[in-house]
Amino acid sequence: MATAIPRTPGETTATPEPGPAVEPVPEPGPLLVPVADVPATAPSEDPVPTEPRPTLGARVRDLRARYAKWELALFFFAGFAYDIATLRRIDNGFVLTKQGLYLAILGLLLLLELRWSWGTEPPRRLARVWRFREDALHFFLGGLLSPYTLFYFKSASGLTAFLFLTGVFGLLVANELPRFRALGPVVRVGLYGFCVTSYFAYLLPVLSGYYSGKLFVASAGLSCGVTLVLSLLARWWSGDWRRTLRHVALPGLGIQALLLGLYLLKAIPPVPLSMLASGIYHGVEVVKGPKGRDYRLLHERSEWKPWQRGDQDFRARPGDKVYFFASIFAPTSFKPQRAGDKGTRLVIRWYYDDPKAGWTEFHSYDDLYLGQGGRERGYRTFASLTNPSPGDWRVSMETEDGREIGRLSFTVTPDASTAPRMFKADAG
Repeated sequence: MATAIPRTPGETTATPEPGPAVEPVPEPGPLLVPVADVPATAPSEDPVPTEPRPTLGARVRDLRARYAKWELALFFFAGFAYDIATLRRIDNGFVLTKQGLYLAILGLLLLLELRWSWGTEPPRRLARVWRFREDALHFFLGGLLSPYTLFYFKSASGLTAFLFLTGVFGLLVANELPRFRALGPVVRVGLYGFCVTSYFAYLLPVLSGYYSGKLFVASAGLSCGVTLVLSLLARWWSGDWRRTLRHVALPGLGIQALLLGLYLLKAIPPVPLSMLASGIYHGVEVVKGPKGRDYRLLHERSEWKPWQRGDQDFRARPGDKVYFFASIFAPTSFKPQRAGDKGTRLVIRWYYDDPKAGWTEFHSYDDLYLGQGGRERGYRTFASLTNPSPGDWRVSMETEDGREIGRLSFTVTPDASTAPRMFKADAG
């Protein structure tokens, strides 16, 4: 049914031409959003997402990264202090066994590093642990260098010996530095050769029961043999003899040549002998103690000079004798090796600073033998000098081949007093 549309007057009508149908456009209305896309609650703060709070492990790693050098120094000195507190005797069986085991493990790690660092990949089953090889290498190197430094320190005396000790301590510190580690097998082979020589330098005297310079030469020879074995295996694996010579043979044999040169210059201390204590006294009395012979050491040192050992400020009256008393550590095995043998020979030398000629040897006492070692208080001995001239003096104890075990300086001043003297006594 059609609907009539009313017209106003004057309006004409026309029949529209047919055209495409136009759909009506809806009027704009409220925007409808699916309920699932609307957040339940609006954020009350800045909607920018925040980073998750770091875990305790992450904070620890960040702290270690920022203070890596301090951490390195802390662990280094802690390990050195531990060795000082625990390494009592150089001839302890546990210490010798542990260091021998360290050397064996370190040698094996060096062999594996030489095998797999020249273009050959390690087996897949070892790939995960192989990345820790440098940490393991430097752990064992530090475990060897630290006690060697301590033992050399105990035996060192004189300027040249302390310069050598400074070099050893420098190696110990440098071993912990990343730049030093980055130099690779060249440095590690050299350090390994030093460790092998140092180990045999006191193992052979402990086993043989006496000290001799020939034993140190034998120690260097054994270390050269170890270096040659490493070189032959590295040459066999790599097929490159020039690289083997540069990275293995020269560092290992070069360090032995350096050590032998320093030994000839008497810069290397006479391990395993060391001076436990020494002092200058007005008198030394032999008394009977609970465990045999003992000593009473007479002196008049002032109480406010505890750093002095006896009467290093020696006040001399006419007829006085100055006594040098010393206790020397020697391994338990040190004793006469055959009938008629008196043991390891030692020498006590007295030096006087002459106003005209300078330091000159005044007297030496060489009829002294270390017959039996192993005493906890050391092998004790003394020597004396009558009517010393006023001035500066020095007394040293040396091995038969002139290697200084210890020295002590003192000053003699005239004492014009005639009042009775009251000496104090220490147990020696």
